[in-house]
Formats: sequence, C-alpha cells, structure tokens
Amino acid sequence: MLLMNRRKFVQSAAAGLATSSMLSQTALAAPAGRLNQSVCYWTYQKWFTLDQLCQEAVRIGLKGIDLVTPAQYPTVQKYGLTPAMTASTTPNDISVGLNRLENHDRVIASIKSDIVAAAAAKVPNVITFSGNRKGLPDAEGLENCLTGLNKVKPFAEEHGVTVNLELLNSKVDHKDYQADHSAWGIELVKRVNSPRIKLLFDIYHMQIMEGDVIRTIQANIAWFGHFHTGGNPGRHEITEKDELNYAAIARAIADTGYTGFVAHEFNPIGTPPIKGLEDAFAICTV
Repeated sequence: MLLMNRRKFVQSAAAGLATSSMLSQTALAAPAGRLNQSVCYWTYQKWFTLDQLCQEAVRIGLKGIDLVTPAQYPTVQKYGLTPAMTASTTPNDISVGLNRLENHDRVIASIKSDIVAAAAAKVPNVITFSGNRKGLPDAEGLENCLTGLNKVKPFAEEHGVTVNLELLNSKVDHKDYQADHSAWGIELVKRVNSPRIKLLFDIYHMQIMEGDVIRTIQANIAWFGHFHTGGNPGRHEITEKDELNYAAIARAIADTGYTGFVAHEFNPIGTPPIKGLEDAFAICTV
C-alpha cells in the first residue's frame, strides 16, 4: 500500500518552514537513550522531502524512518538510517487483510514480495493487517488470520524479516477494523508462535480502545515487534495536553530490554512542525 493511500493526506507544501529548519545543522544535546527511535515519513511529507527528513532525523538523533517503500530504502540508508518498517503494498492494506480466506492468495503474495525486498535491503520489518470485519465474527477472523500467518511464517523465518500485524482503533480512525484490541492480537500471534510474526502495538490506537498501556506492554512484550506513538486525543504532537505519559511508557518499554524501534506517528500542528519531533525524541529518550 502506498504511503498516501494509507493516510488520506493533503499535499500543501510549506517550503519556507523546511528551508529554515534545514539551515540549522547543529545536533541536539539529548543523548540517544536506550530506545531506537524513528519517524513515519507520511507525517512529515507535507513539509519535507525524504532527503530533508532524513537529514533532520540524523540531526535530532533518530535511528530510522518508518513506512517507506523499497524504492525509498536507498535514500534512507545513505544517511546511515534504518528503514525501520516498510510500507505495505496493495492489496495488503488496512481494510483488506488476512481475516478472509478469499483474500489470502493475493494478500500473502503481497506480503511475500515485501519480505523479499526487505530481506535484500536488510530492512527488519514489514507490515500487515487483519482487515475490516464486515460482519465477520472476531473468532472466525482470528482463525482466518492464523491460517494466513501460518502460511507466511516459514517464508518470514527463512528470510529473517519480521511481519508485524498492526493493532488499530475502530472507534475513531478505522471504523470496523478487526484487530482493534491487544488481547485479540496477542492470542493470534501466540498461536502462530514464531519469532518472525509479531504485533505492531500502536500506543495511540490502543489508548483509545482499552488504555492500561504500560501493564499491557510489560506483560506481553514478547509478542510486540514494533511500536508507534501519537498524542491522544487528536493524534498530534506529544505534549503536556496528552493524556498519555510517554516518558513513563518509553521507560517501561526500555526496561523490558526491547531492542526494536519506537516510531513517532503523529500529525504535527505546531510551528515549526519539526519541533514536535524534537520534543518527542527528547521525551522518549530514557
């Protein structure tokens, strides 16, 4: 799935903001901390080219860029950054996932193609989804996803790439999405039982659906392969207005010994927009 298909995003460049930000090449003072932090490209695509965002990421201290395509891997890697999570390729997308058997052939082919490209570029993660319910009972959807992921499992293991099924909220942003609670996803990946099949735990989405974020992370870190952040309500910058204590959440993740990526995925509304990313990095540097 193309990045801009994943989020219906209005293209309205503000080149002045990007240019002024790029003039400052002084590295931020914050240390790297225990977490590998990255940023989702689509959230800053309105203001920065990928090259510009990579330069800002290096300046800030981030280690990767999330949700980029194979064609974009070389741009990310030339700055010493990791393409931390590949963007999915249609038909493997949010509404059409693995919860329906009739979708399996084409969705699995798409996932395998993403795995091959990721393995060749040493990209650690690819993404997949449950799909929308459309009346399908949760138990049946889970069984169908289990069947699909069991078909993907040996391929992912052979190539050394982790497939992450994303948990999303069905209350605000993705109506009818099936993998909308952590318990459903955890049961699924436990039954798949592979080090290469995990969950993308989106903190913003799971706060909306269930809360109790830190306890869930601590109890189930073995099943989480990737994290996304975002302020709630609104999915904007992480600020004092956020109902989530991201410093505490980041510390809890780091304390588990987690070695993957925590990617910032929020829609900036502050000025300049890059300040939100600088602040998020500082907050999550633990």
